[in-house]
Amino acid sequence: MASERYGVRVPMKAWRPGRGDMRVHVQSIFSLAVAFVCLAASLLVVTNLSAVRDRWSRAGRATVYLRDGVADPEVNELVRALEKTPGVKRVRHVTSVEARREIVVDESDAALASLPPAAFPASLELGFTDDIGENDLQSIALKLRALPAVETVETYQRWTERLSSLLGGGVSASAALAVVVMCAVFSVISSTMRLLLSRRRTEVEVLKLVGATNEFVRRPFVIEGAMQGAAGAAAAIALLGGLFFLVRGRFDHELANLLGLSPSFLPWTVSLGLVLLGGALGATTALVSLRRMAAI
Repeated sequence: MASERYGVRVPMKAWRPGRGDMRVHVQSIFSLAVAFVCLAASLLVVTNLSAVRDRWSRAGRATVYLRDGVADPEVNELVRALEKTPGVKRVRHVTSVEARREIVVDESDAALASLPPAAFPASLELGFTDDIGENDLQSIALKLRALPAVETVETYQRWTERLSSLLGGGVSASAALAVVVMCAVFSVISSTMRLLLSRRRTEVEVLKLVGATNEFVRRPFVIEGAMQGAAGAAAAIALLGGLFFLVRGRFDHELANLLGLSPSFLPWTVSLGLVLLGGALGATTALVSLRRMAAI
């Protein structure tokens, strides 16, 4: 039987006829790579937003902005009281001069550099222990806001909530892009399979005449579809990786310090999952397309 004769050489059988259709394969992989780049880019954004949200939610920090003209003895008394407060790990008094020095790191921004120290409010930077609860943090902030020396208290909770909301939107966008990618994969590989089947129709008919089963005839096409899907996803990850590290090299270190972390690329598990997803979508689409087009 032909299937018994060639069954152990299926990958090579998929490659040999494919060599003559290299241009078709390259065009198909390029189209799939474009679709997967969109999905991988959205996952990259979601990954980094999630990391920033987690970092900020664990930061355990608060900034107490002081009113103008508060005397040093009053500030020192407030610092001593905070240092004795359960859950507070450290207290740092930042004067207006120090705040200006930290923000105006260079003189490139003339407008910012022209501001006097009085334009930068003095503050107390609080660090909390890891076991402090959200309710305890809010209780401390509420008591501090009631003090006459305190202008306002920033716990960064609003930023965490905004990032969570933004992250939810990113996840929804990624899910929508995943559907678009699946449609693109189905369209591209279906068209490719239709073209390849047309070019190899004579070979398929000969195989059927010598007793090849439908499974044997389909197998090289399914393998080609899987290889195209996986190659398209891998090419998208490689392209996105190159762009990511190019942009990362220009990332502002001051911004990284402000965010508390540097941007990171997709975890290897997600990258591997995209490649496997591409292969599975390619194989499934090829199988379905062949059954619809030629009933094999």
